[in-house]
Amino acid sequence: MIDVTIENFETEVVAASSDVPVLVDFWAPWCGPCKSLGPVLEKLETSYDGRFKLVKIDSDQEQQLAGMFGVRSIPTCVLLMNGQPVDGFMGALPEGQVREFLDKHLPAADVLEAHADAEAEVQSTLDPTAQADTTTVLEKMQHAVVTDPSNDDARFDYVKLLLQLGREDDAKVAFAPVIAKAAGARRLSALKTWMDAIDFVALGAYEASAEAEFDAKIAANKRDFDTRYARARWLMAGQRWTDAMDELLEILMRDKAWGEEAARKTYVAILDIIETPKPKVAEGQIPPEDPVVATYRRRLSTVMLS
Repeated sequence: MIDVTIENFETEVVAASSDVPVLVDFWAPWCGPCKSLGPVLEKLETSYDGRFKLVKIDSDQEQQLAGMFGVRSIPTCVLLMNGQPVDGFMGALPEGQVREFLDKHLPAADVLEAHADAEAEVQSTLDPTAQADTTTVLEKMQHAVVTDPSNDDARFDYVKLLLQLGREDDAKVAFAPVIAKAAGARRLSALKTWMDAIDFVALGAYEASAEAEFDAKIAANKRDFDTRYARARWLMAGQRWTDAMDELLEILMRDKAWGEEAARKTYVAILDIIETPKPKVAEGQIPPEDPVVATYRRRLSTVMLS
């Protein structure tokens, strides 16, 4: 169980829900039913053994977060998956009803175990940081994808490395089998966003002088969001990740919903692309966050909640 505030909401709730469902418990110290429900939720988090993550938000101290979720009474619980609320309940439900609620949405234990075994196998053989020979790494990644075509994590790593190496055509071939489900899979969607940016730059025949042209247009009109977004995609295609996110933040600070939230979605895609695997740590310890990713997640939260 983790206490969440506005400062760590993006990391501990939104981002974390891409890896495991997150159950948010809105409570307050004076609330009697909250005190009854809390121990039940903590017990279930332990017994479900990693199938969901429990976080608690003090609705009195974090009124902005409570308002975001439309909390009108407490306790209120909201379940998030892949960054989005999917269901919730109000009141101090008995343990049996909370179990029924969780079982509607959480992956079965055997499915989760199978996924973990596959991930461990991939990581044990495909750790690029332990390999000096890029060709060998690519061969192993390709073998993992061919052996288990349903392993989207292995495919993500393979396509990402191909794109990093500038092998866009090979990346598109490797990505083709999953392109239809990219819209519903956050990390696959991030790869498609990257490839779309590369295609956008290629079709526009942008050259090195493009940056100066972008800057001149933006200087003439700070709210020229089309040009700002084009500049962000150009930077993204060139793997200038933080520069691209800085430009997207300029859009978000002025219009969060512009382009059907294109700026926010692209920003989140970049975070998914640049985030490195968390190092393994001893049981009970929290792995360190990538400082760049953590910083830019906080910046996004600050802008979106302002």
